[in-house]
Amino acid sequence: MSAPTVPADLRRTPPRADASTGDPLPPTPARRALRAHLGTLAGTAILAVLLWRMGTGVFLDGLRRIDAPTVLAALGIGLVTTVFSAWRWALVARGLRIRLPLGPAVADYYRALFLNAALPGGVLGDVHRAVHHGRSAGDLGRGVRAVVLERVAGQLALIGVGVVVLLTLPSPVLGEARRAAPLVTLAVLGALAVIIALRMNRAPARGGRILRATLGEARQGLLSRRNLPGVAVSSVVVLAGHLVMFGLAARVAGSGATVAELTPLAVLALLAMGLPLNVGGWGPREGVTAWAFGAAGLGAGTGLGVAVVYGVLSFVASLPGVVVLVVRRFARPDGSYGRPGRFSAVRSAVRKEKYVPKESARLASSSFPFSADPSEGRPMTPESV
Repeated sequence: MSAPTVPADLRRTPPRADASTGDPLPPTPARRALRAHLGTLAGTAILAVLLWRMGTGVFLDGLRRIDAPTVLAALGIGLVTTVFSAWRWALVARGLRIRLPLGPAVADYYRALFLNAALPGGVLGDVHRAVHHGRSAGDLGRGVRAVVLERVAGQLALIGVGVVVLLTLPSPVLGEARRAAPLVTLAVLGALAVIIALRMNRAPARGGRILRATLGEARQGLLSRRNLPGVAVSSVVVLAGHLVMFGLAARVAGSGATVAELTPLAVLALLAMGLPLNVGGWGPREGVTAWAFGAAGLGAGTGLGVAVVYGVLSFVASLPGVVVLVVRRFARPDGSYGRPGRFSAVRSAVRKEKYVPKESARLASSSFPFSADPSEGRPMTPESV
């Protein structure tokens, strides 16, 4: 008796596998490209829906309202937030025992902000900043982890302040936030209890060692007595700068909302900006801000205009990064400019000696930053930071 035939439209093609090992083949280039650009596609879709529902008039009106004093104010706010962000990055790098002078840190941060705003995804500038610093310091892994921890510090400050603001100030999510707070707290405590129990009852493994090493670096970079005050102060100042920028955008867009009304809406917009579904930062911010203003009775169109002006002002604040890109584009690898000089090789050797850490500086027992070199015991100078 012959087996029943299966219709062609119901047949399932098995996944491709390696003929020699039987293991599934890696994703195709098209599938990898789709995964890489999924966030950009989502951000584009959000913007397209907003344009379809509200038209382009809101965007154009917001752009027409930006004048020269507003641009100068945005550059000033951006200068403050960038300097304090770079200082936080330098503190974290010092905690991980890698050198990062404040001046180059500010320049690299400006460049990263511009690349984040100009390129899809919103994180490519930070990736470039991490790789560049890691290679310059002679330790790519620590350079990348320093940037990751610096960004984590900023997000933790935003989440901490956001929880307090959303639980206390009137906003469209006040009721939901208060109802969800006990459940979220219990879930976090339960997850921590499970993790602690598993660690106590499980033999040390490679994953456990990696986790302990990661937590140790986070403690050194963020929570040490030397770094915690500076990281906390810089994170609060940076967050305050973003809130001030949002308030400036609201005034430029014509919103008459008070500071108490704008603060929770700004927190929601900043939280939405952290989602990896944007085009240079655009997408979820505009959608969430339009919804929040509409739910608060301030007008969805006004909210969209505020988000547009905020996005433009943030891009303006990052424009000094263009200067950094141009200057470093024409700089020679040895740090000099123009025609090669007689002492370029000497300058290159001195520059490499100054910024590349010695092997002893990488040891966990290093006394950095109290001495420029643990073996010499010399007091540290500002130039060596």
